[in-house]
Amino acid sequence: MQGTNINQQPQSTSHTSTSRSSDSAGEPNGPDGKWASKLLRECAGAISEKDSTKIHHLLWMLNELASPYGDCDQKLASYFLQALFCKATESGQRCFKTLTSVAEKSHSFDCARKLILKFQEVSPWTTFGHVASNGAILEALEGESKLHIIDISNTFCTQWPTLLEALATRNDETPHLKLTVVVTISVVRSVTMKEIAQRMKKFARLMGVPFEFNVISGLNRLEELTKEGLGVQEDEAVAVNCIGALRRVEVEERGAMIRMLQSLQPRVVTVVEEEADFSSTRNEFVKCFEECFRFYTLYFEMLEESFVPTSNEKLMLERECSRSIVRVLACDDHDQNGTSTGLGDCERRERGSQWSERLKEVFSPVGFSEDVVDDVKSLLKRYRAGWSLVLQPQAASGDHDSGIYLTWKEDPVIWASAWKP
Repeated sequence: MQGTNINQQPQSTSHTSTSRSSDSAGEPNGPDGKWASKLLRECAGAISEKDSTKIHHLLWMLNELASPYGDCDQKLASYFLQALFCKATESGQRCFKTLTSVAEKSHSFDCARKLILKFQEVSPWTTFGHVASNGAILEALEGESKLHIIDISNTFCTQWPTLLEALATRNDETPHLKLTVVVTISVVRSVTMKEIAQRMKKFARLMGVPFEFNVISGLNRLEELTKEGLGVQEDEAVAVNCIGALRRVEVEERGAMIRMLQSLQPRVVTVVEEEADFSSTRNEFVKCFEECFRFYTLYFEMLEESFVPTSNEKLMLERECSRSIVRVLACDDHDQNGTSTGLGDCERRERGSQWSERLKEVFSPVGFSEDVVDDVKSLLKRYRAGWSLVLQPQAASGDHDSGIYLTWKEDPVIWASAWKP
């Protein structure tokens, strides 16, 4: 979609109040003064109300103003316009499959790896969870000679080199580490895992750590994972690492998935999730849109300040969001008969407080030690101003959530936690 100069105002029609002039409160385009949020919110409301005339007018206005190459407002308008159009035309599933297919064909392993490493260089969005989880795992497995880490994530194993280094420098005898990586078809291709396995084994040899690398692949959904399939041995000290993984489990199956993890009798389970709620609002389109827009506005603004303006990596990360936004706003996980739509992993994120309630049914929270917290704080000092660590912010109920939060300009964006049976 080609964007126009945002100062060029398209002609408005009399049946709607979407002009970019001041609203009834006397502020331009709503309280935040940003035109994209105003138009997108009005469009989401029109879709909810099935007001076809208003929908067409607002989609036209957004199409005139949006651009994936413009400023933050234009980019948000572009990607949310795509999702709103899919919702209005009931074409979300087809669009999502097309976007996924294009991404799979255009992203080589080397390209994806470089993108992840560059993102980790400029932002703690992923490294925050890596450092917190590695610290909790190392402490829980200290003194054990046979370690088995079950990694349920899509981080391309970028988390593990620092853990291997830590094992190599331990004062006692270096333990044997078995790493089992669980991947679903929609996350990563088998050829990619072969390259990752080669790199990990080579690095483990360099560090002098006895190492075994296993892959559980071919799963359509994480819910298909079983205790038997993971090959856990009785003499192994087990840790389960879930980074951005549980949100890919169907909402109704999350309790069963957590109980399956408990059956592994792990010493520790680490859980890292993005701080957003796309679950409780799934059947209320406007509320779901509001939460989705809030979250991705934070994310896009963070990218805008973390990368240089002409960064290709930033553009790639923004484009990756387009699939998630379409998945959240325009795709149903099940059809009217309750049958899965077959889109693969869902995008129903939940907040740390919601995950805590689920996990507390079978696990007890493990507080991060002062050493781990200090490591995370040291990590954040390597990045630009705006990032902070918050310890267990108080929930509305007065209870304390489990875990720690990464905040961007005081807004919680990532939740990290550790649990034991």
